[in-house]
Amino acid sequence: MHSFLSEPDLAEVAPRLNALKTAINGVLFGQETLVESVLVGLLARGHLLLEGLPGLGKTALVKGIAQAIGLTSKRIQFTPDLLPGDITGNPILTEQDGQRRFVFQPGPLFSELVLADEINRASPKTQSALLEAMQERQVTVLGETRPLPDPFFVLATQNPIELEGTYPLPEAQLDRFLFKIEVSRNPVSVLERIIQNREIGVDAAVSPVVTVAEFREWIGLTRRVYLPDVVGNFIARLVNATHPGESAAAAGVRFGASPRAALALAAAARGRAFLSGRINASFEDVQALARPVLQHRLVLDYRARVAGRSAADVVAAVLEEVAPAGSPLPASILAAKV
Repeated sequence: MHSFLSEPDLAEVAPRLNALKTAINGVLFGQETLVESVLVGLLARGHLLLEGLPGLGKTALVKGIAQAIGLTSKRIQFTPDLLPGDITGNPILTEQDGQRRFVFQPGPLFSELVLADEINRASPKTQSALLEAMQERQVTVLGETRPLPDPFFVLATQNPIELEGTYPLPEAQLDRFLFKIEVSRNPVSVLERIIQNREIGVDAAVSPVVTVAEFREWIGLTRRVYLPDVVGNFIARLVNATHPGESAAAAGVRFGASPRAALALAAAARGRAFLSGRINASFEDVQALARPVLQHRLVLDYRARVAGRSAADVVAAVLEEVAPAGSPLPASILAAKV
């Protein structure tokens, strides 16, 4: 059993964590909650799916994170004609020492941070090429397996599935994403700030704040955050309550969340505690992160969809039904019920 995180350990990294948050908040104005969610996901060693209309800053955010941490990064623009080999890499016939042989040329997946831009514009066949990479952190081409860098993150952006020319991600693909985060539009005050401080086509300059080795160490420290038994039990009851017949809130759910979702929620709770400067995860961490962790893992039946019920509505109802006594729901969860 590994040792748990201590106050002195956390005190050493707290100023550096705050500096990283400040640097990334300078990339995307008025999106502090989004930035915090993304950092929590990375500390939990997870892959993230950002959903929103074009032009909201999703790509700029990912680029800024890569620069601030010093991660090697590659951007893949997903299009209907993109092939799996375009992502993983392909063997190329080359001549060496007078002999012709196939030499593997790594694709853009061989980077520490991969931006999968507009992932739902590619065909399902190409989308599935990411499955092994995201789960096993390796790529197999022509029977040979090659490890990916450590750390390895996929930050995918997608347009709302109602838009023309999009392909909904399959359930197995969605389950590999730790979070699905909605990127909302900016209010007038933030738009005014963007107009005064940004130019179209010019990315915000971000200087490195931490090193890759340092961030890798933080990931290890995050895994040492203490998760009390009562919080673990709360997570288990929440995930179980998403299944049909296990709670009144699950009415209209065809398939509930998997055990991977429970592990993801525990890892995310640890990440949020670490980012907040605490050595143990709490009920509030679980409640605040239940929606981005669970909503994309629920499959609703036809009647629920016709009635206009969303997966976010189900998560909010499950949280209210299973909530610990005396623990109020966060405002973000209550808003999902409106």
